Amino acid sequence: MHYAAAVTRVIGLTGGIGTGKSTVAGMLAALGAVVIDSDRIVHELQAPGAPLVAEIADAFGPGVLAPDGSLDRAALGARVFADEAARLRLNAIVHPAVGRESARRLQAARASGAPLVVLDIPLLFETRLHGTASRTNLGVQAIVVVYAPRALQIRRQLERNGYGRKEAERRVDAQLSIEEKRAQADHVIDNSGTLPETERQVRALYQRLVATAGEEGRAC
Repeated sequence: MHYAAAVTRVIGLTGGIGTGKSTVAGMLAALGAVVIDSDRIVHELQAPGAPLVAEIADAFGPGVLAPDGSLDRAALGARVFADEAARLRLNAIVHPAVGRESARRLQAARASGAPLVVLDIPLLFETRLHGTASRTNLGVQAIVVVYAPRALQIRRQLERNGYGRKEAERRVDAQLSIEEKRAQADHVIDNSGTLPETERQVRALYQRLVATAGEEGRAC
């Protein structure tokens, strides 16, 4: 009998607006996971002067650019959250570029021997990245959904972002229902309670996933 090095376990992390996905991602990172944040990658790819900014401006017009040539995220967000066709068009521009960069970072994390890699993807279900083929391409072994009920999603937006109720509801409803995401998850972190309650769930899940990765690395 011999033992191989522990494999890297890869999970997809998602949720919905106001569910607290970023909070959970931060907790996982603090425990030792490598988090590949697709939102952060988007911001990097949309830095002033980046090719992706020019491509978005070509598709949506100069009104989505600030006077200094950077992307006016508020203007673009107002367009895409109000128009499904516009949102799909934006996704078709952004998601392939983000996917390529995520794959590059995932390869680097695996090479480093990280026990757990978290692909933090807000629209994982909406972009069909949870399908069998997509899971295989990215090496995703489990999907974790950060959950909070719709009413709490809306309330958090009212308090955090200062949106009116109709705007908050529109943004929540532009995504797949959190109840549908919860039903399709391999693991659920319920973030509708206190922060310590969420931390306990995250710590338990991290330990379970890392332990499983270690077992998979054993060979006889």
